[in-house]
Amino acid sequence: QVQLVESGGGLVQAGGSLRLSCATSGLTFSYYTMGWFRQAPGKEREFVSYISGIGGVTNYGDSVKGRFTISRDNAKNTVYLQMNRLKSEDTAVYYCAASHRGRVSRVGQEYEYWGQGTQVTVSS
Repeated sequence: QVQLVESGGGLVQAGGSLRLSCATSGLTFSYYTMGWFRQAPGKEREFVSYISGIGGVTNYGDSVKGRFTISRDNAKNTVYLQMNRLKSEDTAVYYCAASHRGRVSRVGQEYEYWGQGTQVTVSS
C-alpha cells in the first residue's frame, strides 16, 4: 500500500521559512518523480515544484521560483520543500504527489499518488 505523509506545515510570519517533508512508503521511491502542489481556499490547485527520480531534475512554479527549493533523500524515501521568504499568498494546503509515468510534469493529473496535505498559513 502506497502512503505519502506530509509534515512541517504551520503558522509563520511573512518573511519566515518552513520546511515541508513528505515521507513515502510502499513504492520504489527513487523511480518516482515527486511533486509539490498547493491549493488555497476558493482557488484551483497550483503546481509548486517537482524533482525527478533520476538525475534530480527540478522545476518550479513562477510564483515560488527563487524562494522555494525542492530536494529528495532516496535513502529515506522522503522529499522536502524548503520555503523561504514566505508571503501571505503562499497560504494554502500543500500536497506532495508521486508520478511513475516516465516523464516529469507540472500537471496534477500525471501524478498517481497523493498525500493528505499539510496546512501552511503565512500571516502578514
